[in-house]
Amino acid sequence: MVGIVIATHGEFAKGIMMSGSMIFGEQEDVQAVTFMPNEGPEDLKKHLEEAVSKLSSDDQVLFLVDLWGGSPFNQANGLFEQHADNWAVVSGLNLPMLIEAYASRMSMESAHEIAKSITTPAIDGIKVKPEDLMPKASAPAEESKSNTGSAGKPGSFDYVLARIDSRLLHGQVATAWTKTTQPTRIIVVSDDVAKDELRTKLIQQAAPSGVKAHVVPVDQMIKLAKDDQHFGGQRALLLFETPQDALRAIEGGVPLKTLNVGSMAHSTGKVQPNKVLAFDQNDIDTFRKLEADGVEFDVRKVPSDTKDNMDNILKKAQSELNK
Repeated sequence: MVGIVIATHGEFAKGIMMSGSMIFGEQEDVQAVTFMPNEGPEDLKKHLEEAVSKLSSDDQVLFLVDLWGGSPFNQANGLFEQHADNWAVVSGLNLPMLIEAYASRMSMESAHEIAKSITTPAIDGIKVKPEDLMPKASAPAEESKSNTGSAGKPGSFDYVLARIDSRLLHGQVATAWTKTTQPTRIIVVSDDVAKDELRTKLIQQAAPSGVKAHVVPVDQMIKLAKDDQHFGGQRALLLFETPQDALRAIEGGVPLKTLNVGSMAHSTGKVQPNKVLAFDQNDIDTFRKLEADGVEFDVRKVPSDTKDNMDNILKKAQSELNK
């Protein structure tokens, strides 16, 4: 695995490393190096050398730094020059760049490959509201390979993931799960959200580059699932806000065999048997009905997490409700 060293002025390196872990899960072979006001270049060089030594291998190392020409870049560049065939340095660090680097390590084995792949997502992550304040490109940029696939072909959706997540389309979905499952469409299936123009617009704007986002009521999703003439070649990632919506969709004919259970928000009357899932009696009964219908549960926030046992979680929730 390519080792990653994050190096920045101040505590930024530690903070963005924590943010990356929240979205993409804990990572191996990643070190954060901070350059503090009371330190000099030699201190920074020593920190970088120590960070590299803590990686499981120094064969392939990627430095992600904040500013081109800044001290972290200069010292990382000095180390890079001795390993230019296998190491790489990328400046302009932001969170989309870091997440893309984590994802790329799953399929790429060289620092050079990853360095080449992460600049476009980093740039795409810069957006402005209102949109008309976004500077226009001075020349047409080379478009990255589109992931939208071909619409209108005979055939039905290929369901690459169906997830229950009260936060719907957020960072973990837009990055980690999208990178892993490679959907062409993200479809939020919810009657409530479909009625809310603002939430619908925000979801559509949050779609990753190359992926179309849609919001549809449950009954509409059932109709779409039965259409075998227009969605051939389309890879669908479905997001349900509640297990009740998922049950309606499945019993209505959406052919889902597995549900990823990622997040269910706590509210009055619910118990919380673990950090991210909260249940009332209706929720527990709904999951038991899904189980009786033959649906399997994949309980994890991000792809790198270890799967939890849903039966044990439901038993614990039931026990807490019965108290």
